[in-house]
Amino acid sequence: MSSTKVLVTGAAGFIGSNLCLKLLDMGYHVKGVDNFATGSDENLVEPMKNEAFGFKECDINDLETIKDAMTGCRYVLHQAAIPSVPRSVNDPIASNRANIDGTLSVLVAARDSGVRKLVFASSSSVYGDSETLPKDEGMRPDPLSPYALNKLTGEFYCKLFTDLYGIETACLRYFNVFGPRQNPESEYAAVIPKFIRSILGGEPPTIYGDGQQTRDFTFVDDVAMANIRAMESAATGNYNVAGGKRISLIELVEKINAILGKDIKPVLEEERPGDIKHSLADVSRAAEAFGYKPEHSFDEGLRRTMEWFTR
Repeated sequence: MSSTKVLVTGAAGFIGSNLCLKLLDMGYHVKGVDNFATGSDENLVEPMKNEAFGFKECDINDLETIKDAMTGCRYVLHQAAIPSVPRSVNDPIASNRANIDGTLSVLVAARDSGVRKLVFASSSSVYGDSETLPKDEGMRPDPLSPYALNKLTGEFYCKLFTDLYGIETACLRYFNVFGPRQNPESEYAAVIPKFIRSILGGEPPTIYGDGQQTRDFTFVDDVAMANIRAMESAATGNYNVAGGKRISLIELVEKINAILGKDIKPVLEEERPGDIKHSLADVSRAAEAFGYKPEHSFDEGLRRTMEWFTR
C-alpha cells in the first residue's frame, strides 16, 4: 500500500484536508491540488509534515495541469467544489464552472491518465425537499438549487464515464458534514461552525426558519473512511454517507450551549430559498457495498469539533 498514489482534489478544503490526513495515516502516498477558492493553506500544515504528501496549486479546469498531477495515481478522490446552496443561488455561473465543468475536467484527466477509480463527492441536496424519510438512493432526485443540480449532473457524468470509458466511479451523497477545520468565517459557512463561533462570542446564532428543521449530521472522519473504503472496493454508483440520525437546529443550539456552559437563544429569520426542511439517510446500501458504518456519534463529533475550535 505504501507505493499506491492517490490524488485528492480540493485538498486544502475542510473535507479534503481531513481526507489527506487519513490517507497518510493509512500509508498511502497522497497528491493534493487546490486553487484556494474556498480552501486554506492552514489546512495543509499537517499534511505537509509528511514526506508522502505533495501539493500543487491549480484550478481543476486546467486540464493539462490536472493530468500532470494524476501521473502515477491509481485513485482520485474528487472533493473540489464550491460547496454552498446559498452561494450557488447567488452566483449560479461560478457554481456551474467549478462543480460541473471542473468535474468533467477531472473525469477526462482521470480517463486519459489511466486512473483505476474515481470517487466523487456528491450531496444529499440532490434529493430536494421530499417528505419521505429516510432518503434512499432509489428515490427520484429533485434538486432545488444550482448546487444540487451541479452535484446531480456530476453523478450522471460519473456514470457516463463508467459506461463509456470503463473508469470505475462511485458517488458519495454527503449529509451535512461537520468537524475540525471547517471554516466558520464565510457568510456561506455551514451551520455547526457558524453556531459555535456565534455562541463562543456571546452572540445569538441565526436560524433560517422555525428551528424545527432537522439534519442528519455526519462527522468528517466517517466521511473520510467512506471515501477510502469506496475507493478500495469494487463499488460503483451512488451511495448515501451520513450519521443515520437527525436532530433539529434548535436541539443543536442547545447542545452547543450545554457544552460551553452558556444559554444563548437563537434568532429566527425567514427561510432561505433552496434550503431543505428535513434530512435523514438510509445508509444500508453503502454498508452492503463497502462496509460503511458511522463510527462516531453526533455528540462525540460535536465535542471533538468544539475542542478544535476552542484549542
